[in-house]
Amino acid sequence: MNETNPENPDAPVWAREDAFPTAPDGWGWIDAKGKSHPCASGEFLTAAIRDDRDGSLTLVWAPGHARMILPEELEGTGDALRTARARWTLDDLEEATHKLRWFGMILLGFSAYAFYGGYVLAGRLAANSKPTDNLILHLKFAGEVMIRSTVTGLALLMFVIFAFIPWYQARKRRAELAKWTDSGIAEATPTIRFETWLDRQKAPVTKIFLTLIAGVAVAQLVSGVKTAGWASWTVLIHNWDGTSAAGLMKDRYHAGEWWRLFTAPFLHGNIVHFLMNAAALAYLGKRVETFARWPHLPLVYLFAASIGGETSARLVAAPSVGASGGLMGFLGFLLVFETLHKRLVPRGARRRLAAGVILTAVTGLVGYRYIDNAAHAGGLLAGMLYAAIVFPASSSPNRPRSNITDRFAGTAAMLVLLGAALFAVSKILAA
Repeated sequence: MNETNPENPDAPVWAREDAFPTAPDGWGWIDAKGKSHPCASGEFLTAAIRDDRDGSLTLVWAPGHARMILPEELEGTGDALRTARARWTLDDLEEATHKLRWFGMILLGFSAYAFYGGYVLAGRLAANSKPTDNLILHLKFAGEVMIRSTVTGLALLMFVIFAFIPWYQARKRRAELAKWTDSGIAEATPTIRFETWLDRQKAPVTKIFLTLIAGVAVAQLVSGVKTAGWASWTVLIHNWDGTSAAGLMKDRYHAGEWWRLFTAPFLHGNIVHFLMNAAALAYLGKRVETFARWPHLPLVYLFAASIGGETSARLVAAPSVGASGGLMGFLGFLLVFETLHKRLVPRGARRRLAAGVILTAVTGLVGYRYIDNAAHAGGLLAGMLYAAIVFPASSSPNRPRSNITDRFAGTAAMLVLLGAALFAVSKILAA
């Protein structure tokens, strides 16, 4: 896209008038899938904004606007937006509270079961060693068993990721509803415009990345079916095959199987692990590709995943798999890159990235037995270092352009990652 705009040359690309499509005649809106919904009048459009149940109304058009705009940018829609937002936040909070209760009950159930098992075991051990019964020692032993229980730990991790954090965010959005005045809408509009524009951008290299990790995931499932058969499909969902074949097995890596540093980032432990990383890759990858240009997507990923894997190999004895090191590299890269190019991204969007780091750290502390925090930290710092070295600070509103050196290096990195993914598939299927 040509980023020169004589009408507003000092605005970043997402803030310019030509950021969104040309507006048709009359009134109307488009949904998240790009489908157009013409309206008979401004009153009908305002009603559509007010009745929007799930935030699917993304852009609108109206007389006097050559391009489509956000609903927040259309004059006279403040009351309709507040009504819709009040309904959204209430629905989100109710759903999040429902999940909080259910995941809380699951966590409580697994914890109670582990505690009871520990108490029974304490009684048996005492019966074999001492004839006297000590209630306090039994309770202490049962508590230790509960804390160390793998099932309880996983239940706590799922509670934090899928219940507590969404509930906290829903409460925060609900509390911020009081700020959704006309001035609050105006203050939030740049971030909303940025996210809407970013969502509409094409990111072909990011899609290639998603295809690669999906292909390796399929190979893991096929390997699991060959080993255990279709009858054990529930086990395959929770515990995927391939770690021994191509994961970062620390003893084998230190013994000379250096290629595991490059194959492990394409493997995942289970369906939840894969879906979470795929979602993060789809968003962070697109953001890197859109603003720093495509060559730096494979370069950052390769560098961060390698540093994250090496950090894990030096500090953690357990095997490691997953794209998290590279994804944390994207996150660290964006934090530094967007700080050095402040005019490219609105402040609110940068704050969300910082919040993502904090939430990742909290999740890592809770799930330290199952999450490779060393790989996360190494990848994050590697991405930050890459951005600081490669991209000098700039006050320009335009995105950096890639040169022939960037494209050559990016192509080489992409070929390395493609080769690593294919090699991982061959190792998994041959196991």
